[in-house]
Amino acid sequence: MKASEGLMDQSVIYVKKQGTQIGLDEGRIEVREKGEVLQSFPVEQVDTINVFGGVNLTTPFFKNCNRKEITVNYFTIHGNYEGSFLPEKNTIARVRRKQYQLSEEKERDIVHEITRAKARNMKTILMRKGVKETEKIGKVLDTLKNEKPGKDTLRAREGESSDYYFQKIDQTLRDGWTFEKRTRRPPEDHINSLLSLTYTFLKNEVLSGLRQYNLDPFLGVMHVDRHGRPSLALDLMEEFRPLFADTFTMRLINRQTLTHEDFRKDNHLKDEKFSTYLEKWEDYMNEKFRHPKFEYQVTRRKAIRLQSILLRKVITGENQKYHPLVFNR
Repeated sequence: MKASEGLMDQSVIYVKKQGTQIGLDEGRIEVREKGEVLQSFPVEQVDTINVFGGVNLTTPFFKNCNRKEITVNYFTIHGNYEGSFLPEKNTIARVRRKQYQLSEEKERDIVHEITRAKARNMKTILMRKGVKETEKIGKVLDTLKNEKPGKDTLRAREGESSDYYFQKIDQTLRDGWTFEKRTRRPPEDHINSLLSLTYTFLKNEVLSGLRQYNLDPFLGVMHVDRHGRPSLALDLMEEFRPLFADTFTMRLINRQTLTHEDFRKDNHLKDEKFSTYLEKWEDYMNEKFRHPKFEYQVTRRKAIRLQSILLRKVITGENQKYHPLVFNR
């Protein structure tokens, strides 16, 4: 049996070995292959399981997931999100009612703070990487400091700063890597593939935070409502994109953790390198930094949960203003 206790300062586990089965035995989650236990985790310490491709789950295991409030996320073998099993739990009706009754003015105020935070964080990341031409983002920040436009204008400001930011990403990468433009569905090159993959995992981190604090992730304030789209998760995710997702992608490239040879012709990572990616992502989410508002050490995963709490507080009226995660340098 392969011991897995070393992972259990974490609450998230990943299962991607094809043909394996996830089951439950005497209070432990076990990953088995042909009857042999490959990995074992104490059930009380797990709140999220990410499953990739052809992995089977037993009925007793699912019953336990509901009772222990464990979320199971399903991905393709290459990391494309397909859906989730969500345990039934008290959603605290008071919080949901406040969210559904949120005024247009309060929504605009939240969008304003998120937009400012994302622009500031994009400028900070570029400056950290030695990119000096950040005046256009600075102009957007100046505009947002002096006015409170409507949501359509705020979306336009976010688009302006993001477009300029992505024009400068190429300057943050080591030799041999170039970034021309952001492409999706499908990503047209290796770096866009990494960005899309990382945004998928970041979105699931934000979803977990919102669900933990009883917010409806599908009712957004910035992204337009669309069937099946977790708009509020995408809203809250904006301030984290440059800070967490883009920085992680840059790290993988600039430290040569991943190279061009690690990708298939379809731009997906090769199987063994996808395992490396998952290990590095989990390590990254559990790294600590000094929170700029609370001034104590938190992991990146905890920081996302803290922002979910702050968002809930402004939605319920406990706080008057949303305070996003912002790094000024």
